Amino acid sequence: MVETLARRPMPRSLYRETAPPAPETAALAGDVTAQVVIVGAGFTGLSAALHLAESGIDTVVLEASQIGWGASGRNGGQVNPGLKWEPEELEQAFGADLGGRMVRLGDEAPGLVFDLIARHRIDCAPRRGGTLRAALSERAAKGVREFQRQWAARGADVVIAEGKEMARLTGTGFYPLGAHDRRGGQVNPLAYCRGLARAALAAGARLFTDTPATRLGRSAGGWEIATPNGLVRAERVILATNGYSDDLWPGLRRSVIPVYSSVTATEPLPPELAAPLMPNGVVLYEMSASYAYYRVDDAGRFVMGGRSVLRPATARQDFRALVDHATRLFPVLKAVEWTHRWNGQVAVTWDNLPHLHEPEPGLTIGLGYNGRGVAMATATGRMLARHAAGGGREALDLPVTRIKPILGHAAWPLAVKARLKWDRLRETFQR
Repeated sequence: MVETLARRPMPRSLYRETAPPAPETAALAGDVTAQVVIVGAGFTGLSAALHLAESGIDTVVLEASQIGWGASGRNGGQVNPGLKWEPEELEQAFGADLGGRMVRLGDEAPGLVFDLIARHRIDCAPRRGGTLRAALSERAAKGVREFQRQWAARGADVVIAEGKEMARLTGTGFYPLGAHDRRGGQVNPLAYCRGLARAALAAGARLFTDTPATRLGRSAGGWEIATPNGLVRAERVILATNGYSDDLWPGLRRSVIPVYSSVTATEPLPPELAAPLMPNGVVLYEMSASYAYYRVDDAGRFVMGGRSVLRPATARQDFRALVDHATRLFPVLKAVEWTHRWNGQVAVTWDNLPHLHEPEPGLTIGLGYNGRGVAMATATGRMLARHAAGGGREALDLPVTRIKPILGHAAWPLAVKARLKWDRLRETFQR
C-alpha cells in the first residue's frame, strides 16, 4: 500500500505536537500567473521558493496537502552531510569538475540548513553536535575508516571515535568504532519546514495548500498546471514531490522506490536518565542492514528511527523492533514510556544518488535523497532555484539524467523485503 497525500490532514507525530504553527495558507481558487511554479511544499520546494523569492522572482508553490506533510515533516530530524557515495567514488564516476561539485554540495549542505535557521530565526530546536556513523561489524568499520580518511583529506571536520571516546559520545559501549562528523546536527524537521515556508512567504512567494496539481502541460509562453479549483500559468516549473511523486509527469513515480521509515519517541526523560545519553547533542546512524538512527531532542526525548513495515503504521507492535533495539543499547529506556510513533515514505533511487531531470525546457525535477533529505533537499532546492533564475546547466551540481522508470516497479515491496533479508544475511557472515 502506497500512501497518497491529496487532501489529507497532517499525520500525528511528535513534531506535529511540538512544532510552532504553520503559517496561514489557503487552497488556490481561480487562475494565477507566476514566473516559476513549484509543486510540493517540503524541503526541496520551499528552499527553492525562498531562494527564488529572495532573488525577486515571482513564485507560486502548490501543495496537495499541508506544509511538510511528507518526509520533510516526519523524518528522524538528522542533518547529515554528504551523499551516499564517498568523495573518491563521485570524482572517479563523474570526473574532477562535476564530481568535485557533487562532493562540495554534500559538504556544504548542513551548513546551508543551519545558516537558513539562523538568518530567518527559525524556531526548530537546532543543535549542531555532529553526526556519528557507527560500525557494527568489521566490514562496516573499514567503511567508516575510509569515509573518515576521504573527508579529512578534503578538510572536513571528521574524526575517528573508538573505545572510550565512542562510549562517551553515545552513552553506550555497544559500538567499537564510529566517525564523528562535526558538520552535522539535528532539528525538529516539521518546525524547520514550516519556518522555511514562513520565510518564503515573507520574501514574497505565494503558497497554496490543499491544492493538488492534477494536470501539467505546455501553454503559450510556458506551462499550465491545473488544480481542482484553479489554474497556474508560469514560465517555468519545478517538481519537488520526492517520495510522494504521482503520475503528474510520465514515469516519475516509477523512477523511485517509496521505502517506508519509522520513528518512535519516548516521553521527556528525567535529567538523570537523559544526561548520559548522547550528551553533546550528537546524532547517530548505524552502518547496518537495519539502518537504525537516533538522537535525544531538546526536551530530553529519545527519538529512534529505522526501517519500517511497508505501509502506513501507528500500532505499537509495528514499532516493537525499534524499541527493542533502543533498550538493548540503553537499558534505562526500559523504564520509560514510548509515547509517539509514526512512519512515512522516503524516496530511494536505484543508484543511491539524488536525481535531477529536465525532461523538457523549462521543467526541472529534483528528488531521491535516500534518507538524507534534511540537508540535501535544502541544498537541491537552492540549486534548482539558481537554475530557474537563469543559471543554466552550469548552476546544477548534480548530473541531469533522463527519467528511468524502474523495471517491475509495482513489485517494489517484495524487492525491498528480499534485499533486506539478503543484506542481513551478508552482514551476519561478514562480522
